[in-house]
Amino acid sequence: MIKRILLALLFSLSIAIRPTLAFDDDILGLWDTEEKDAVIEMFKCGQKYCGRIFWVKEPNYSAGDKNGKGGRPILDDNNPDANLRNRPIVGLQIINDFSFAGDNSWTEGNIYDPERGKAYSGRMNLTSQNSLNVRGYILIPLLGRTTTWTRRVSTN
Repeated sequence: MIKRILLALLFSLSIAIRPTLAFDDDILGLWDTEEKDAVIEMFKCGQKYCGRIFWVKEPNYSAGDKNGKGGRPILDDNNPDANLRNRPIVGLQIINDFSFAGDNSWTEGNIYDPERGKAYSGRMNLTSQNSLNVRGYILIPLLGRTTTWTRRVSTN
């Protein structure tokens, strides 16, 4: 009888604290960037976590593009590897190889910034089920920048 009571108590306690604890797959899904100009799709890549650009507000070069690319999809023009500069931004994987570290965080991955053509070390923290802090940094987390993404809620 005592075992049943303890099991029921542990089960109730686990349900009660669930909203404050993240589980490894809680990061999956669509996230609006802080500026609301892009949506990032977080997905599993093997045992790690990755993300790709799912949507951007301006997916094509403007009509008056100085390089004659007006109306065509924006490419990864700033990539330091010339062989990768012909990749469209939409669909581009920019979050790579993050591991769930427990305590609402994912670490040991890297973040590619196509606007600058640079990759940074990164970490991510789920501050609520609908808010994700994404930090990119050089060398140590102190030398970086954090942005907050918001989970995209389905309108269906």
